[in-house]
Amino acid sequence: MSAQPVQPHQLPPAPAAAAKLRTRIVRHDAADRWLPAFDRDWAAALEESRATYDLTALHEVVREWQGRLDTAPAVAALIASGFEDTDTVALEDVIGTRR
Repeated sequence: MSAQPVQPHQLPPAPAAAAKLRTRIVRHDAADRWLPAFDRDWAAALEESRATYDLTALHEVVREWQGRLDTAPAVAALIASGFEDTDTVALEDVIGTRR
């Protein structure tokens, strides 16, 4: 077995990353919706980590929410530009109806 170098995107978040992230969420315009969702995700990941002694779930929650916050301005700009999203396809048309 050969040792693989750790890629920058695989490095674990800093120990205080979740607290800093929660502060960013509190200051965001969507805090009333996002904060309960983050707290729910964090609690589930914390419980999984307690059961498995593995911090991966916690790291994934931090990375996912960092991505959401980092891309939120671009998404808001896209929506504000009048992006038309009515050309969607119904899921039933793609995968069929349930049996």
